[in-house]
Amino acid sequence: MSSKATSHMDPRFAASFGELLVNLKTVFGTTSAQAFVISGSGTLGWDQVSANLLQPNDNALLISNGYFGDGFGDCMRTFGANVKVLSSKMGESVSDSAIEAELSANKYRLLTVAQVDTSTGVLADIEAICNIVKRVSPDTFVVVDSVCAAAAERLYMDKWGVDVVVAASQKALGAPPGVSVVMVSQKALNYAQTRTSPILAYYVNWTRWLPIMQSYEQKKAAYFATPCVQNIMALNQSVKDIVSLGMEQVFSRHEQVSKSFVDRITKKGLKIVPVSDDVRSRAMTVIWLPAGVTLPDLVPKMFSRGITIAGGIIKGRATEYFRIGHMGISATNPSLDYVDRTFNALMDSLAECGYKAPQ
Repeated sequence: MSSKATSHMDPRFAASFGELLVNLKTVFGTTSAQAFVISGSGTLGWDQVSANLLQPNDNALLISNGYFGDGFGDCMRTFGANVKVLSSKMGESVSDSAIEAELSANKYRLLTVAQVDTSTGVLADIEAICNIVKRVSPDTFVVVDSVCAAAAERLYMDKWGVDVVVAASQKALGAPPGVSVVMVSQKALNYAQTRTSPILAYYVNWTRWLPIMQSYEQKKAAYFATPCVQNIMALNQSVKDIVSLGMEQVFSRHEQVSKSFVDRITKKGLKIVPVSDDVRSRAMTVIWLPAGVTLPDLVPKMFSRGITIAGGIIKGRATEYFRIGHMGISATNPSLDYVDRTFNALMDSLAECGYKAPQ
């Protein structure tokens, strides 16, 4: 990010961008998917999916484990889709049997699910969902919102049969916000190129971006809209570091950090929102507030110790829990002590709030 101002037509930027586009395939477990790396937040990925894969009155099945699943549904409706929502109870995931029954009963253009819903810390079983789709409705595209999961939770596009992955630069991918990362299978890309109705979007139209991405992957500059040069160069460096470590090592480190953190807080009497390890994210921990402790009391006490935590965002329950992220290099680099500092700050802050933890 501290690079001097650089033109998007500069050969050095083209080389950096091309390297990023290739390495993203490793991160997401694919050899053939097309990466679309565009200026914007993770939410821009919702627009990309909705504009390119949904035609007016298409049916979309939304598997919602929280706030961000619901948000994707709103986006798809904006593009004229009929959205059926299967929702879980807070802390749980939608059952495989419910998904299979719905796919068996009705035809859907696509199914979408957040791999980790940031509002609840619930982890969806993407491999199991893909297997259901392959068996029951193989023409349905599987779209995974992986903004909070990419490079933290295991995901293998080719092996599992994921058609689209939506991600962003600012979480476990380890770079500043500002870059939308969307990986698209050749099957989904071919559909977007051959659909019968026009794509009702300009900026997020994959057919406009495709020659640009293909050119940069060959390390040759091209133009459709100006990319966020410094952000992309920063993301390239972070992704290079991730890939050089090895994805299995990256996933394993997240699992170890998460288990250690959850074990420590539960020994102190705290309870997490996900109902079991099977549905618990390794990228973040979502914790019920102890009796007598409020967010307006806890959050500033953590902030005074140099740590920001997030309150809840589930409608009607937002004041009942809080969220702590532990993803990317800040959590998985053994030489850093950020997770330990966060744990200690949490226990000290809770004690100031009047919480008495078991010894």
